[in-house]
Amino acid sequence: MENYFSLTQIKHNKMAIHLSAVGTWVLRLLAAVIMLQTLFFKFTASQESVYIFETLGMEPYGRIGTGVLELIAAVLILYPRTTALGAAIAIGLMGGALFFHVTKLGIVVMDDGGQLFIYALLVMISSIALVAIYRKQLYSLIKLNPKYQL
Repeated sequence: MENYFSLTQIKHNKMAIHLSAVGTWVLRLLAAVIMLQTLFFKFTASQESVYIFETLGMEPYGRIGTGVLELIAAVLILYPRTTALGAAIAIGLMGGALFFHVTKLGIVVMDDGGQLFIYALLVMISSIALVAIYRKQLYSLIKLNPKYQL
């Protein structure tokens, strides 16, 4: 009887590990794919992107610079050793995007139904979750690893 419970527990632990790995990849892909998808519009100077950055007084350098930073963040998120760093960069970028949506642009930009705002919110939420999950990467990066407490 004792062996049955330990085997059952092992099966549940393996399933939990598998689900957490799948979950983290879903979060990574959600954030990275949204940021990579919007690069096309930023780098090709689509009408909506130009309008947004002109409204903010940051056209073209803000549009291109933001695109480059989003590309870097997406690549870092997808590479397992740098997921936390990429997610932290994405949090900063999406914080700016959400701030400007709320203060200057509005939730709906050029009749998009709030799609860009929702994308920024999804990237922000998934990036916050990734930073929480991979926080030890950041601790070791900035030398705050619990092993080295003062």
